[in-house]
Amino acid sequence: MPEMPEVETVRRGLVPHLSGSIVSFVDLRRPNLRFPFPENFEEILTGAKIERIDRRSKYLLFRLSNGYTWMSHLGMTGVWTVGSEGKGKHDHAYFEFDDGMKTAVYTDHRRFGFMDIFETSNESEQKWLATLGPEPLTDDFTVQILKSNLHEKRSPIKSALLDQRVVSGLGNIYVSEILFRSKVSPIKTAAEVVGKSNKVNAKIQRIFENTNQVIAEAIMVGGSTISDFRGVSGESDLGYFAQQFRVFNREGEECIEENCKGKILRIVQSGRSTFYCPKCQK
Repeated sequence: MPEMPEVETVRRGLVPHLSGSIVSFVDLRRPNLRFPFPENFEEILTGAKIERIDRRSKYLLFRLSNGYTWMSHLGMTGVWTVGSEGKGKHDHAYFEFDDGMKTAVYTDHRRFGFMDIFETSNESEQKWLATLGPEPLTDDFTVQILKSNLHEKRSPIKSALLDQRVVSGLGNIYVSEILFRSKVSPIKTAAEVVGKSNKVNAKIQRIFENTNQVIAEAIMVGGSTISDFRGVSGESDLGYFAQQFRVFNREGEECIEENCKGKILRIVQSGRSTFYCPKCQK
């Protein structure tokens, strides 16, 4: 599933093409993706100008001139492509802008993505956004807030960091990398990692710092290459952060840390693969 760095890469790709453009035609090729398209979706979009394109966590937010926000979630395999004619089997939504001078297509062969539209003034009540926690690389994300959000959680620290109410935007790949760099076992409960003291301990401080660092590095290189991740111009040669994986997808390989002869293990937590070094992450 595209995580925050991949969605940010898509957002940055869309901005120069669609920001400032007017939606002139909408063609929905099916009634639903993961969920049905909203009622009056086409009518609300048509004629509206995209004033800017934002992102919150893993959601793309197209801010419209008519007071609405058009939201897109990529799910597992969603792809936005600009300049496409949209004739593929899985091209489920086709859009024209500026009287056909520009086009964009949303493609999703597994249809786990979805779109919504809501009044921008009501964003704080929007069900997909209202419960999101603070986002890395923002002023709202502090080490004290991270400690507070993890306090007394009995779930493994890996699962706790995937909880979008604790930190928004993190996914399986990056949490494995964050915990490895922080030298924290993914098996430990969040409460054990936080500890009983009111002070921020070294483990939480490392997790906080490495969360920002890993996400910043991933955004800088276009995220991580996953099977269906494409840039908005159709390019697949993105996601160079995969070349920097220290544990993810390295099961059975030797740990890259100097003087560590451990081998990377893979376990399953909450239905997802976790990769870690049992020697570095005791």
